[in-house]
Amino acid sequence: MRIRFDFGSLTLDAELLDTPTAKAIAAALPLTCAALTWGEEVYFEIPHEGRGIAPEKGARAVVTPGEIAYWPDGNAIAIGFGRTPISQGDETRLASPCNIWAKALGDVKTLAKVKAGTKIRVTAVD
Repeated sequence: MRIRFDFGSLTLDAELLDTPTAKAIAAALPLTCAALTWGEEVYFEIPHEGRGIAPEKGARAVVTPGEIAYWPDGNAIAIGFGRTPISQGDETRLASPCNIWAKALGDVKTLAKVKAGTKIRVTAVD
């Protein structure tokens, strides 16, 4: 299954992985949220319908740009595309361990244009 993150001025498609987190988020679609930024990361708290997803085995804080993560501690989807304030070296380090549930199909570096407060709509793609 594919999903689309629509940031208004740009979109990013992603392919879901076969994980419990991916299934839970897919079941909660469509989602409308407001973007927050933290270094080179865009994240957004998901509405009530998608909350309560437990950390999965293999959850991790260091991700590869293009991996779409769910942050259980913040009930948020996180898309890291570079360094964050706690990165060591050139790594992409999220705030705490996250479930990896999708893989971006486009260039996540374009998310550098997203400003805090930007409305995000997440939908399934046919």
